[in-house]
Amino acid sequence: MNTTSHSLLEMTPVLPVVQIADADHAIPVAQALRQGGIAILEVVLRTPASIEAIRRIRAEVPDVVVGAGTITDMGKLDAAVEAGCEFLITPGLTPAMAKACKDLPMPVVPGVSCASDIMLGLEYGFTAFKFFPAEASGGIAALKALAGPFGDITFCPTGGISPDNLAAYLALDCVSCVGGSWLTPKALLKRQAWSEVTSLTQQAIAAARLDQEALNCAG
Repeated sequence: MNTTSHSLLEMTPVLPVVQIADADHAIPVAQALRQGGIAILEVVLRTPASIEAIRRIRAEVPDVVVGAGTITDMGKLDAAVEAGCEFLITPGLTPAMAKACKDLPMPVVPGVSCASDIMLGLEYGFTAFKFFPAEASGGIAALKALAGPFGDITFCPTGGISPDNLAAYLALDCVSCVGGSWLTPKALLKRQAWSEVTSLTQQAIAAARLDQEALNCAG
């Protein structure tokens, strides 16, 4: 995928964070999100089915960009790359992880929660970050404060984001998109309720669009 971390986060106002327990759900959930208007998703490596899910989406749903999340060690990083993921997202950042990711031929969005994390990322050339866990790390107030000394970076807040605070986060200049799991809750995937996933996706896109229209009117 010929894109940068910044342009990756600008592909969608909401980045679905998807935990897949059954690899057979991978293709239908990707298709349900695509039908709802989102053509990108992050499959978190939290289940034994995650890597196979990435392989299947990459092979069978080519119009959806699939990445790997919860990259917490080199083993997961290598497995995700081998499976064909198109971007990587980590929950945090260490010097070893930063060094391993900085020259990968794909976008990487490291997780940060404070100024020191951001400074470490900048040392390795990263300028697009996942702010995680967003609400527990200070939420909107923290992002506003961080945007002062770090005006040239962009964030994807994740963790505690919901339809109730979606618009408030997206209204921040330093936020390109938000990440969230509410589009693909475990209960819906277990019931294979794909039309409900599509409906939640459409609602999120509509909420983001209304927010942007409100900002344009205010400007």
